[in-house]
Amino acid sequence: MKYMASQFPYPAALAVAAVALLTTITLASARPSHVEHAEARIKELQAKLHITQAQEDLWNHVTQVMRDNAKTLDALAQARSTHAQAMTALDDLKSYSEIADAHAEGLKKFIPAFEALYASMSDAQKQNADTLFRPHSRARSKSQRS
Repeated sequence: MKYMASQFPYPAALAVAAVALLTTITLASARPSHVEHAEARIKELQAKLHITQAQEDLWNHVTQVMRDNAKTLDALAQARSTHAQAMTALDDLKSYSEIADAHAEGLKKFIPAFEALYASMSDAQKQNADTLFRPHSRARSKSQRS
């Protein structure tokens, strides 16, 4: 029987490239977008804050701000990702600065919306909100979900 050379001269290299591509796709899709993260946070807060019917308008304003902020951050992150290969170090820093600025601006919009909701809350709701917004509380919550 005659030995036939593979039509692909580098099958191992192709296999490695395929694995790298699949890993990249998997990692990219595994990281939630800002919008997905905001929706998950909205769902978590809604379940734990026990928003009353009287607070619905204030709550809706809070969630709209959260969604708008997330969309802005997603757009900036997408633009950064799209141009990443062609960016210089300076472009990269400026892009990161735009995202940081958008995050800060988003907080400036979120705080008054949440402040109005918080002012309408019962003492029990406020205590619950205080716990939910503590950084160590969120880290513990994430580890419990895993």
